[in-house]
Amino acid sequence: MKTDLSHYDNSWYNPGGETLKRILWYFTNALFFINPLNPFSGIRVCLLRLFGAKIGKKVVIKPGGNIKYPWNLSIGDYSWIGENVWIDNLTHVTIGSNVCISQGAMLLCGNHDYKRPTFDLMVKSIVIENGAWVGAQSTVCPGVTMHSHSVLAVGSIASKDLMPYSIYRGNPAVKVAERVMFES
Repeated sequence: MKTDLSHYDNSWYNPGGETLKRILWYFTNALFFINPLNPFSGIRVCLLRLFGAKIGKKVVIKPGGNIKYPWNLSIGDYSWIGENVWIDNLTHVTIGSNVCISQGAMLLCGNHDYKRPTFDLMVKSIVIENGAWVGAQSTVCPGVTMHSHSVLAVGSIASKDLMPYSIYRGNPAVKVAERVMFES
């Protein structure tokens, strides 16, 4: 059996939003998010809300990011999204409060079934709970939950859930330590 992309069919997939809304978002995303010349986080937050994202208070979204479908995105209070973050939210991504997603990180809700010759699309939600930190250049794979205050170290790949107050590193990410927090 060989891969045969001529029979690929994802007609079952519906990202939500009407066609006009998706087209408008495509250009808005290119002009105000991917384009690093817009330094104003507040404009990005307002635009995300306008397109249906649920965004908490005092959220910071740095320039150069790419968000696939804002209507599939929820972000809690005081969270930070770093430069060049790619949120490929083909389905829902939930980001809690006080979360840091560092520069160049990727949240990927989609994948393909490499066992099928038609390379079928598969989508699963991502949940990043309160206080978690996704390190720079890290990847969170479809279906992963990063539990409360978990850490995914720089350049790591989370393909399974991360337990609370735990630090993970590597590809695939494995637990390397407990996260101990001190009062300020």
